[in-house]
Amino acid sequence: MTPSTRTSRTRRSAVFLACASALWASALSPALANSDYPNKPIRVVVPYPPGGPTDIVARVVAQKLQEQMGQSFIIDNKPGAGANLGAEAVARSAPDGYTLVVATTAHAINPSLFSKLNYSITKDFAPISQLTSGPLVIVTTPSLPASNVKELIALAKSKPGALNFASSGNGQSTHLSAELFSAMAGVKMNHVPYKGSAPALTDVMSGQADLMFDTMLSSMPFVKGGKLKALAVTSSKRSPSAPDLPTVAEAGLPGYEAIAWNGLLAPAGTPTEVIQRLNAELKKVLENPEVKQRFDAQGFAAKWDAPAEFGSFLQTEVDKWGKVVKTSGAKVD
Repeated sequence: MTPSTRTSRTRRSAVFLACASALWASALSPALANSDYPNKPIRVVVPYPPGGPTDIVARVVAQKLQEQMGQSFIIDNKPGAGANLGAEAVARSAPDGYTLVVATTAHAINPSLFSKLNYSITKDFAPISQLTSGPLVIVTTPSLPASNVKELIALAKSKPGALNFASSGNGQSTHLSAELFSAMAGVKMNHVPYKGSAPALTDVMSGQADLMFDTMLSSMPFVKGGKLKALAVTSSKRSPSAPDLPTVAEAGLPGYEAIAWNGLLAPAGTPTEVIQRLNAELKKVLENPEVKQRFDAQGFAAKWDAPAEFGSFLQTEVDKWGKVVKTSGAKVD
């Protein structure tokens, strides 16, 4: 073998080894990248304005995750289009675990409410865990001649179409929870949509609207102040925040349940190892007594799920609210 032949073979071997090493490193790069996750700040998109219930939940959770994982969790409020703007932005983000979104009941309602969506809540996201679950509360103007759910149903049946219920907006949980109630009770009430809970509650307090299904966070201070009358909560169990209030089911409408929830999603295709890491960290956060106490004070219950369980819950919610939307005829173009 001549020196030139040996040199040529050596060069070919070196090139082969270099290519093999590059391919090997490429194949392992996701695992290597995930092994030190997170190694940069994580953006948590909240598709609502600052200061609301979802924003409060997100900030409590983000702060605890930051303390546990040693990396910044940055809240990015991106409201608009019925909470679709923020969700769509995350659906289009890189599936690397560094962009997440806080989903709510609205995201289970929107697939049937909007004629066109640029994302699928069940296909374009990887579920991580539910965060909170909490009831709405039925509140009425103080002068309404109904002190409980049975009396409300009887009143609505005696005057079909005469009662007006307010909501924070067409297609919101405050709207469709009332539509579900009407369908199950066999009554007809008129829907009056508002731009948010504040103006809706103002009109209920003044008697311009008769009642509302609203979050406990915004309603209960007025109940305690005597400006609103509370009849029941919409969850399957009584709320620790108002243990004297019965559930709708026990107060006269068996089987009724409507909850407001928050959950954390990542873009579809996010590595399983990342999802599992976030899920495990969330379990610690949601079992933290301080976090539980803060959520209880606002009418929420901390709720942890395994990713597969949260995915199943999400599909169930989409199916449930799809039927309610169809029955109510609600639609947003």
